[in-house]
Amino acid sequence: MATQPDYKAIEVDQLLLNAQLRTELEPFFDESVSLLDTSRLTTQTENEFLESMLAWEKAPVLPIGKWFEPELTLPPPEIMTNDEISELLVETIDQLYQQRIVLEFTNHLSDRDLYCLIIRDILPSAEKKIDLPRNYLHWHCIDSTDDESTWLRFYADKRDRQLWEETTGEIAPPREDAPFQRVMPRRPH
Repeated sequence: MATQPDYKAIEVDQLLLNAQLRTELEPFFDESVSLLDTSRLTTQTENEFLESMLAWEKAPVLPIGKWFEPELTLPPPEIMTNDEISELLVETIDQLYQQRIVLEFTNHLSDRDLYCLIIRDILPSAEKKIDLPRNYLHWHCIDSTDDESTWLRFYADKRDRQLWEETTGEIAPPREDAPFQRVMPRRPH
């Protein structure tokens, strides 16, 4: 005969964990904790939020390349053929994903351009390395304000394009398929 879970014991455990998390977070408390409407959350959900806050506060800030053991370094693109870059790019994207780094908006970049962006911008970027299984760093490979035309042509949805037109008084460039279609690993839902 299967035993029923002891819901009262589970709730007591959650309340004890909540008290422990709040004690550990005490030195870091700011308005973000007071803005949390605990009356609308289960204790377990509140604990997940507090755990993520604690992980954020304790996380080291490291260049992304140093998130790897050994440090992730890539050969300079100047000494590689396009085929070598394409092959190494696939491996690198997988390695980044294994560290829960998801690259987004890459389809306007050739393999060489994306490889160079990883070397120049991503690997040296100092970011908080938060060690939680559900936490992913999403790296946008385009800045929609610095490169509005590319953003509007390849990535902006109808609502974004309409908002841009209303804001600027201009007509957005025609929507196009991005030239370098690739399937990128995504954060699991």
